[in-house]
Amino acid sequence: MPAYKEKTKNTWYVSFYFTDWTGTRKRHLRRGFKRQKDALEYDREFLVKQQGSPDMLFSSLYDLYQKDGKARVKETTITTRDPLFKKHILPYLGNMPINKITPADIRAWQNQILQATYISKKIQRKYSPTYINVLHVQLSAIFNYAVTYYRLPSNPAKLAGSIGKTKAHAMKFWTIGPFNQFISSFPADSTEYLVFNLLFYTGMRSEELLALTLSDFYEKEKSIHVNKTYSRLYKKDIVTSPKTEKGNRVILLPQFIVDMLADYINRLPYIKQNERIFPCSKFWLFRHMKLGCKLSGVEQIRIHDLRHSHASLLIEMGFSPLLIKERLGHEDIKITLQTYSHLYLSKQEELTAKLNDIGRNSIKTVSIA
Repeated sequence: MPAYKEKTKNTWYVSFYFTDWTGTRKRHLRRGFKRQKDALEYDREFLVKQQGSPDMLFSSLYDLYQKDGKARVKETTITTRDPLFKKHILPYLGNMPINKITPADIRAWQNQILQATYISKKIQRKYSPTYINVLHVQLSAIFNYAVTYYRLPSNPAKLAGSIGKTKAHAMKFWTIGPFNQFISSFPADSTEYLVFNLLFYTGMRSEELLALTLSDFYEKEKSIHVNKTYSRLYKKDIVTSPKTEKGNRVILLPQFIVDMLADYINRLPYIKQNERIFPCSKFWLFRHMKLGCKLSGVEQIRIHDLRHSHASLLIEMGFSPLLIKERLGHEDIKITLQTYSHLYLSKQEELTAKLNDIGRNSIKTVSIA
């Protein structure tokens, strides 16, 4: 397609007709290019993108990937992966045709990421293995998308091999002792006292707790209904469905938690059924977690580790993985077993001791003449 010059503005523009995915013939006009070369490159890339050709630029593939995702995945997924691509992936691969990107190119990108650093609290640090793994997983996912829908022969990220770690270091959690020491840092009638008790004794994700509305609490049934999540991104409140289908669940509460929650709600100003019970953010949780640990002297763990603490408590009490799966809202029992199987190993001695007691009482003593 030719490019045309606007003599009055000394710029270039392109104007052409194309057929979109519905078979409709449309006209496309784009002005303001400083050079004819830029106009022609835009013209070519636009048509390649419309045709879904495997020689489109990686940046064009990413635009298609994000546009497609807006109709299929949560808004939080779109907004959280965008800065990952823009900071770490697009600057390196953005201007390369996707069918020209080789496993060697991916290895070169991996090496850059492994050596990259950032500044945190005036200290230069390398990215964590789990963060690096997330970057590679995201890159591999978009190439899988291109293989499936845009005729890319193979996934170069998969051929290059993974980097980083899928899991962080050893899981941290609190037993009942450290938790009681931590929670005693807050007044018994405070929001902090109730929120952290809820997280510890229900195993809810923080996003699930922050999304709770008055209509989700059933005092007579001693339960809360988890059916949404809350997050705040770019100064915008986002409420979406739970992480998985099984995340929609009913969690039964111990009576003391029911009493605490009912008392807290009764002390609130007028609250509507669809209003959030705890109108705070994850940063608020983090800040008060840090404060409580400082006041109590307890080793700090992540907010999400309170969920692990709940699972650990249930395992210590002897409950089955299946019940824990249902309470935590895991999609598959495999997730529960993979996450917490190492905690069940500590119950082996208790198990064999009980088997020994049963056997000793039932097996006849053999006397030797």
